[in-house]
Amino acid sequence: MKIYHLAKENSILSQFLSEIRNVTVQNDSMRFRRNIERIGEILGYELSKKLSFETQEIQTPLAKKIVNKTTNEIVLCSILRAGIPLHNGLLNYFDNAENAFISAYRHHPNNDEKSEIKVEYFASPSIEGKTVLLIDPMIASGSSLVAVYQAIKKFGTPKEIKIVAVLGAEEGIKHISSYFPENTELWIADIDEKLNEKGYIVPGLGDAGDLAFGTKI
Repeated sequence: MKIYHLAKENSILSQFLSEIRNVTVQNDSMRFRRNIERIGEILGYELSKKLSFETQEIQTPLAKKIVNKTTNEIVLCSILRAGIPLHNGLLNYFDNAENAFISAYRHHPNNDEKSEIKVEYFASPSIEGKTVLLIDPMIASGSSLVAVYQAIKKFGTPKEIKIVAVLGAEEGIKHISSYFPENTELWIADIDEKLNEKGYIVPGLGDAGDLAFGTKI
């Protein structure tokens, strides 16, 4: 799996990352969602450089012009609910993309720390032969992404998968790399060192879904 770690180079991305991590800023849920969206726009722009393009002739008001346009059939597939702001950022740039949504969450059957990943909902166009951008803002253990991949495989074989994330732990990234096809790309804003005993990324930012949309029961 090819990894593109954007925070390795200084850019305005660093400002947005600092704000979503900072407890004095992240309590503003509207700003948190907008920063995640802006990070999605940056990730989308950068990964667009690796898409396929062809030349096309268009007509301006004054003359004909040869331009380059992407040929990829793109499906944006977000893991609910935390993936929505990141999805919106990518959709701002890939406005002709098709859209898919899938649920994946930690289920605690015994009301203790032991959990399993449940996938219960998937709404999608055909993904056969298409470029799937699999959107998950936080890659902690990586179990959710693996479960989602196993679920979507039943609906076709994409041409390629590009995982798009805001933060990930080294452990989780290593885990998913052994399950996804070799030509999979990971486009991620930043990578943190470890998980804590509860499976949260450290230093991380907390629960992205709760920060974006409020706590859940």
